[in-house]
Amino acid sequence: MGKAVGEACLDAEAGDGISATEPDWSRETKRFFEWSPSRSLLASIRSYQRHAARGGPFTLLRRFDVLRHHFWSVMTGAEIPLTCKIGGGLLLPHPSGIVIHSECEIGVNCLIFQGVTLGLRRDGVPRIGGHVDIGAGAVLLGKITVGNHARIGANALVLDDVPSDGTAVAPPAQLL
Repeated sequence: MGKAVGEACLDAEAGDGISATEPDWSRETKRFFEWSPSRSLLASIRSYQRHAARGGPFTLLRRFDVLRHHFWSVMTGAEIPLTCKIGGGLLLPHPSGIVIHSECEIGVNCLIFQGVTLGLRRDGVPRIGGHVDIGAGAVLLGKITVGNHARIGANALVLDDVPSDGTAVAPPAQLL
């Protein structure tokens, strides 16, 4: 049986009370007929993964999920593969330009803004911990680990590990 709502907050290490271990599914929930392309994209991915795990007669439903995923990928401008390992409670406020490699792992209750790239280098792909906030235009490449409750600033190029509760930012602009 799952934890009570109050107990889930006890797992949170940050001061804002968002857990890095227990997904908050209400962050992904959309009301019926609500226009929320990012949540619809996530719903198509979740539906595909649920039907793929069941197998058997659910093959036809998976085909529908693939079409649905293609539609929402075009509507949002995001490239998130159907097989990506995404923890619950992911928020994509502005999903345009998001590119995620199919082997990346994203923890629970993360926040990813527009233009973020999680990609492959020669050594592997990023592994994102729970409750990580990634700013607009950030690029995370290679076999790196981003710890729980970390923050990645806008336009940051991250090639090294980021510890839990750490912050990675882009270098400041220089005048020429």
